[in-house]
Amino acid sequence: MPEETIHDEMRKKGFSRRDFLKFCGLVVGTMGLTALPPMEASGMPLPLLHSSQKRAVKAVVQALQTKPRLPVIWLEFQDCAGCTEALTRSQSPTLVNLVLNSISVEYHETLSAAAGFQVEEAKQAAMKKYAGQYILVVEGSISPKDGGVYCTVGGKSSLDLLNEAAAGAAAIIATGNCSSFGGLPHANPNPTGAVSVLDVIKDKPVVNIPGCPAIPEVFTGTLAQFLVFGTLPELDSLHRPKTFYGHTIHDRCLRRPFYEAGKFADSFDDEGARQGYCLYKLGCKGPTTYNSCAVMKWSGGLSFPIQSGHPCLGCSEPNFWDGGGFYQGQSAPLSRPAVTTAGLAAAVGVVAAVGMGAYNQGQKKSLEKQEEKKEG
Repeated sequence: MPEETIHDEMRKKGFSRRDFLKFCGLVVGTMGLTALPPMEASGMPLPLLHSSQKRAVKAVVQALQTKPRLPVIWLEFQDCAGCTEALTRSQSPTLVNLVLNSISVEYHETLSAAAGFQVEEAKQAAMKKYAGQYILVVEGSISPKDGGVYCTVGGKSSLDLLNEAAAGAAAIIATGNCSSFGGLPHANPNPTGAVSVLDVIKDKPVVNIPGCPAIPEVFTGTLAQFLVFGTLPELDSLHRPKTFYGHTIHDRCLRRPFYEAGKFADSFDDEGARQGYCLYKLGCKGPTTYNSCAVMKWSGGLSFPIQSGHPCLGCSEPNFWDGGGFYQGQSAPLSRPAVTTAGLAAAVGVVAAVGMGAYNQGQKKSLEKQEEKKEG
């Protein structure tokens, strides 16, 4: 590990004492250790904080003054890189602050400047140098089927790469639904045999940060917890941090009063939808989905799907893709008319007729223009 502490490196970069305390306050708020009001999180002097907030900030201050940066190795398997994209937009603390001041990303296929054999050699060197000390982050599901041929990096299967990197990890963070529960690759018929990290790793502490993508501040908060205390946060039965997954989205949803009053939107463009009524009948999974979307929101607290008029898809739950996540109501599943051969033929006939009519009309106009040119 680097010998300089996080605080030492921050001072070298020009951080003042106030800047340092402000960053510590942001870390405390991100971990969910205590609710810091905005002014206090912005660097209010310690004597003005509540006793519990003082203790939390002092713990972070002590950790950052005595500990070096935390090495992180990030693997990507069957994924869309959406969790990485979301993390680069993290607000509290920002990814830039985390990378420059608190953690050291030793390997990340998307963010690394190097590529090919160079970045693979860097990963091997980091795993050897920081054995037993680094955090392994996994994004994407693992494919063990048929010897792992459906997901390979540098000639190695995702299964082999995960086992290799997990062997020297202090702890593992599975970020996103794909690594937590299998995600979209795991959906029926699951052609690659996609599985989660916990389906493979049994002898290491693993924390799941599910979501599609995961909320970036939930990820950074979990990482900050390990940075400060050297432990993972308290987890629920699905290995999710209770701090962030202890309540359903419905519990704290801004549309819940309409739910209690029995006022629901029946379609996406009816008067109920325009009035902000509950989206339960449109398939909202908020009552059965545990996540912090309604509290932490996205884009620095700007909004979240339900606030923007879209039902919750339940993306932080297992098997959400096969569980009716798209517009299938919980109380009354949407009925779909059966498609008969006659009906299909009629539909094709209508489409063909419309197309031929449009073609004939275009030909007619073209001929008329040609006649006008001749007369001119």
